[in-house]
Amino acid sequence: MRYYTKQYAIKLGVFGWVANKPDGSVEIVAEGEEEALMKLLSFCKTGTKWAKIARVTEAWEDATESYEEFRIIY
Repeated sequence: MRYYTKQYAIKLGVFGWVANKPDGSVEIVAEGEEEALMKLLSFCKTGTKWAKIARVTEAWEDATESYEEFRIIY
């Protein structure tokens, strides 16, 4: 899911990161235009045909504008 999330975020012009967490969940921090962020959120709720999504939790905060790209954190 991380790879596809990164590719979609780049396509949308969104900056930030995606990472797997030790509990098996995926965490995403993203900044960009609201419409692009809503599209990314929608993608996260459906994922790819290989993804198994149990739930999506979202939290909105003010942008820090500290990201210059969208990357995968390993």
